[in-house]
Amino acid sequence: MEKRPNIVQVPIDYDLDVTTVQRTRKLLDGLIDGGCCRVILNMAGSTYLDSAGMALLFREVRRMRAVGGLLSLVNVSDRVLRSLAISRLVDFAPVTGVGAHREIPELDPTVIPNWRRVLSIDPACLSDTRTRFEQLVSRMPFSADEVFDLTLAVGEAMGNAVDHTDGRDALVSVASYPDRVVVDVTDCGDGFEVEALEDVPVAGEADERGRGIRLMHLLVDSVSIERRAHGKGTRVHIVKLVRAGA
Repeated sequence: MEKRPNIVQVPIDYDLDVTTVQRTRKLLDGLIDGGCCRVILNMAGSTYLDSAGMALLFREVRRMRAVGGLLSLVNVSDRVLRSLAISRLVDFAPVTGVGAHREIPELDPTVIPNWRRVLSIDPACLSDTRTRFEQLVSRMPFSADEVFDLTLAVGEAMGNAVDHTDGRDALVSVASYPDRVVVDVTDCGDGFEVEALEDVPVAGEADERGRGIRLMHLLVDSVSIERRAHGKGTRVHIVKLVRAGA
């Protein structure tokens, strides 16, 4: 059986107009029909969106929602963002402009979390741990889409913890604060660190691995990956901010 990805970043490096919607529709329909539950359209290379492009985006957002998935757009230029606002697509799908990641304010070390939980990762059944994590963060004032993205990001980190070690003693620590959730995924492997996202090689079209770190950065507000300060292993530190007024 052919293995299909459940989360994909699609680069839209062309204007989304009447001349390009057909190939884009074929690509997105193939992903959705193949069971992909999360599609991120990276619009960094797109400078124009016409009515045909708008109609396509509305169609694909509805199709993805119908199967319980999520389609979002990132790195959207100001011009394209204005078109999306006029068409009101921004009311139906998560849209992030170029450079729109929020600055992460320092966490006051004297602030006590509202609650903290530690989950053991079951290497034989990651879905159980993901479900428990999703239930925890659903208590916070996040939208369903934000919970979806956060769970996927943490799921990537959990998968790496199991994939690169035997999975024993891997943990997920979750701390809820008034303005954020802080998640640490730790393992007891050889240890790994990434100083900057620019240091992460871009996966080729045929590569089966190498997309997880970049995807995590797209899904949450902050990701850092470093060797654990004590003992062997890696710590993936993830922060998701609570939107003002949520």
